[in-house]
Parts: sequence; C-alpha cells; structure tokens
Amino acid sequence: MREYSVPATVHVGAEENLVDPIFDHAQRHPDSVLIRRREGDSWTDVTAARFAAEVTGVARGLIAAGIDKGDRVALLSRTRYEWTLMDYAILSAGAATLPIYETSSAEQISWILSNSEATAIIVESDKHRALVESVMGSIDTLKHIWQIDPPSSAPDTPNAVAQLVALGSDVTDDAVHARHRAVTVDDLATLIYTSGTTGRAKGVELTHRNLVTEVKTVSTLFPGLLNENGSVLLFLPLAHVFGKVIQCGAIATRCQIGHTPDTSHLLADLATFRPQFLLAVPRVFEKVYNSARQKAHGEGKGKIFDAAADTAIAWSQARDTGGAGLGLRVKHALFDKLVYSKLRAAVGGKVVASVSGSAPLGERLGHFFRGIGLPIFEGYGLTETAAGITVNTEAAQRIGTVGRPIPGHAVRISDDGEILVSGDIVFRRYWRNPDATADAIVDGWFHTGDLGALDDDGFLTITGRKKELLVTAGGKNVAPAVLEDRLRAHPLVSQCMVVGDGQPFIAALVTVDAEVLPAWLDRNGKPAGTTVADLLDDPQLREEIAAAVEEANLAVSRAEQIRKFRILPGDFTEAGGELTPTLKVKRHVVAKQYAADIAAIYATVNQNA
Repeated sequence: MREYSVPATVHVGAEENLVDPIFDHAQRHPDSVLIRRREGDSWTDVTAARFAAEVTGVARGLIAAGIDKGDRVALLSRTRYEWTLMDYAILSAGAATLPIYETSSAEQISWILSNSEATAIIVESDKHRALVESVMGSIDTLKHIWQIDPPSSAPDTPNAVAQLVALGSDVTDDAVHARHRAVTVDDLATLIYTSGTTGRAKGVELTHRNLVTEVKTVSTLFPGLLNENGSVLLFLPLAHVFGKVIQCGAIATRCQIGHTPDTSHLLADLATFRPQFLLAVPRVFEKVYNSARQKAHGEGKGKIFDAAADTAIAWSQARDTGGAGLGLRVKHALFDKLVYSKLRAAVGGKVVASVSGSAPLGERLGHFFRGIGLPIFEGYGLTETAAGITVNTEAAQRIGTVGRPIPGHAVRISDDGEILVSGDIVFRRYWRNPDATADAIVDGWFHTGDLGALDDDGFLTITGRKKELLVTAGGKNVAPAVLEDRLRAHPLVSQCMVVGDGQPFIAALVTVDAEVLPAWLDRNGKPAGTTVADLLDDPQLREEIAAAVEEANLAVSRAEQIRKFRILPGDFTEAGGELTPTLKVKRHVVAKQYAADIAAIYATVNQNA
C-alpha cells in the first residue's frame, strides 16, 4: 500500500459559503467585469454590481414562491448565462442546486426529481418543460416550474428571470442577505446525481465546505489562470461537477467567464471571446488534433503537419530530460511559425493553458499540446470529490499522470490497486442511501473504484476502473483504458470499447469518425457519400483500423492485446444512450446494444471449444 499527502494551504471558516464572493465583489469591486454575456453576435459586460443585483432579484422571487432553506431546486438547462444566474440565486435563497443534464430522458428526470424530493425546477425550453410535465404527476413535492426561454406558443410571455423578479417584488434585499448569511459551511450546496455509467444514478451530497475548499485550493494552484485578468469560456455541461467548480472558481477570483451552449459554434465563439484558458474533456482535445491533422492532409500539407507534430512531441519530451538541443529548438521555432501559431489562433489566440478532466488524456496528446504552446494540466476526480483531487499544475507537471494530490488531501493505493482518497472535498454521503455510503467511505477513505499507481514524487497514474477490469478465460486481468486511449488517438477512430470478460482473448468494438470519413473516402478512391455501413467489410478500411489496433497493442503485454475487432455501422452518441454528457462510454449500454456483434467476434472460437 502506498500513500501520498500534501499539507493544506487554505482555511475555510465555519460561516463561509459559495455565495460570499458574489456580494463581496459587488461591495469591493462593483465595476469589475465578472461575466461577458453573449447577446447576438457580441459579448456584453456584466459587472459585479449588476450580477449581484440580478442574483438578489431572482432569489427574492424564490423566497416569495416558498422556497425554504435546504430545499432542492432543480436546474435543467444547457450551459448559458442564466444557468450561472439561477445557480447563485438558488444558493442565495439558502436552497441547494439540483443540476440535471439537459439531455436527460423523462425516466431519468423523474428519478432525480422524486428521489431528491425537489420543490421546484427551472427548465430552459418547451422540450424540457414537456418532459417534466409528463412525469410531475407522480412527484408530490414539485410545486413550481419556471422556464428560461419563453414558450414558442406565447413568445411575449415573461421568462423565468422576469417572472421571479416580479414575484419577489415585496421581498426585501435584506431577506435574501439574511438567508445567504444563515448558510454555514456544512450545509448542502448541491445534490449531483452521478451519470450512471454502471447503473441507476445516486445523489452525491456536496456541501459548501466541499466546494469552497476545492475552489480556494485550486485557485492557489493556478494563480496565473484564475485571477482578475483571466478569462474562460464555459462550454462543458454546468450540470457536471467539473464545469460547476470552474464556474465557481472563476467567480470567486473575478476571472471573467462566458458561456456557449452549442459546441458546433465553439471555434467561432473562441475567436470572439478569446479566453485565456480552456477547460475540456480529453475527447475535445482528441477532436482538435484529429481535425487539424485531417485538414492538413486534405490540403496536401500532411507531411508538414506530421513533422510538426513529431517535433512538438519531441520538444515537450525533451523538457523533462534537460531541454531540447539546438537542432530541435530550430525545428520547433520554424514549425511554430508555420503550424503551431495557427492552432493557437484557432482557439482565440490568447489561450495559455488548458485544464482537462473526466477521463484520461493520452500521453502523446499531452506532449503535442504542450509542444505547440497550449499546455494541458490534466487532473483526476469524481463527482464524489467535488471535481479534482489530484492535478498537474504550472509548478509541477508530469505528462502521462493526473498530478499530485491537491493541498490538504491524500491519495492511497490499496493492496488491490484501488485509488482511495481523503480530505475536505470528499462528499458527505449519498442521498438517502446509507448502504452505498458505507460501501464507498471506509475509515474516512473514499474508495473511488478506479485503479492507479503513485510514483515516488506523489504523481498519480490512472490504470483503469475496478468495475471495468476484464478477466479473460485464462485468468488475465486487463484494464481497457490503456488500449482504448491508444485506439482513439487514430484520426479515423471516433469511439471504441474493449471487450473480453470471460472470453479466450481481448477484442474491440470500433466506430468511425463521421467528420474524418469524407476525406478518407476521397484519398482512397471511394464514392462520396459512402457510409460506414457500406464499408464494414472493406479491405482498405479494415487495414487502416488494424494498423491502429496494432499501434494500441504496443502498450500492453501479448496476453492483453486486441486479437480481433469489429467495426460498427454507427457511432456511439449521447442521444443514443451510449455516452454520458461528458463523452464517456456507458459500457453496460454498449454491451447490451451490441451483444450480437460481441457474440459474433467469439462465435467461431466458442463453437470449436
């Protein structure tokens, strides 16, 4: 068993809460810009004074509606200005925010609202309202629905903000401040239901202590990013703890934030907002790299891009072994003008770093982005740890790891390789689920279910998930993550899932990236418009995927290697239920939906057994 801990560097007082910075900024820095709000084709400044006034106005309405201290108020919306406004208004009224992913099904919404005994819900659209109304008959506690966007049938109807402000006209600002000041550090701040990759979602209770500790600590680790001169464009779901913590960290440090709900417009929004840093999940960085590479190859500049990528990786690797030599520095400077500067300009031109979480980032990608001048600080955490409990930083980065424990926290590796964590950001309990809580928290240590290793300097490496560990018929334990990360590094591969539990060998299900496919068709003389379904047995496509599999197999022992693969006719999607909102594969869903494909992989072997 190995353990590594870091002494605390921040103190959280008994009366502190997440809302304090809103009113502190309004008093001390009323004219500072906290948020830049998208209005049409431009961004409008929202000062600290204006934001505090809007939060207070909405909170007055919630109090007038009968929302009491400790009530759960649900928030079902995409990432947008109103999400942040409503979140802080709910907290200011003394209630707890209950975030729901805007892609959730009626069944998921019903479970979360009923299990949490939510008092009210704020929805974004007609679609969301219809989903809630279809299930609210069975939820006795739900008294109110407010809608952010006016209904399409009555566009002149006041939206949720206007309705709540009007409703609270007789409630004083002092009543809001009394509510907010009555919230202590150990009160519930948010109840986040896990994404349910392995079953029914559980409600994770995160207190103000959990989140304030995380925000304060992370702010000290990234002083060059989270400060009054910084800026970040939020596009990940704010229903996810990762997005929520960055939102709160930015607000607390007066780092300007913007919101974009539609990632199809992300590059355009990055170009106009021009953030200083990004936060994203690994799949976003994979897509950025693969799209850039594909574009270069399509324009006949593939050799230049590939040479530039190799140089960036070599330059970054050399930083960890004494620095680049003269020849490598010259090549790096040349490619900086030809390639890297264009990639930096594509994300707004001002980004100095990125923060990545939610899933492992491949080591090659980590070196590539650091090599082009966009370092990615990879971290590790779960909903139960209020986001990151380990992270690489500007001061201490080891690519290929998820960093050291944040100050005030400890990481332990159990005898069976499971990652255990402890500290003030670890959640209080699962909502009304004492058995699950007792299983997860033992003697003050949260059992994450993830597998990992600690090096002598305290850097943590994730090797897989305990529940995802495959055991072949021969008794070999295989962690799928290593193979899957390597496979997804190939531009043509969109998603993959390694299988083989109880089987004689390891195999994989592979999907093809629809954005990359047209250029591949053109290069290989295939008719435009040919679909993946038309190519399942195509020798050229299978040869290219086989090469990607061969490359992935280099990372593991022979017994762990992928022996067979099957190309699927369609991609995994969130809408199809195969991906979580943060783009992680729901293994149990994929295994069920593609059971026939998995069976076909092993059919011949099992027939001969």
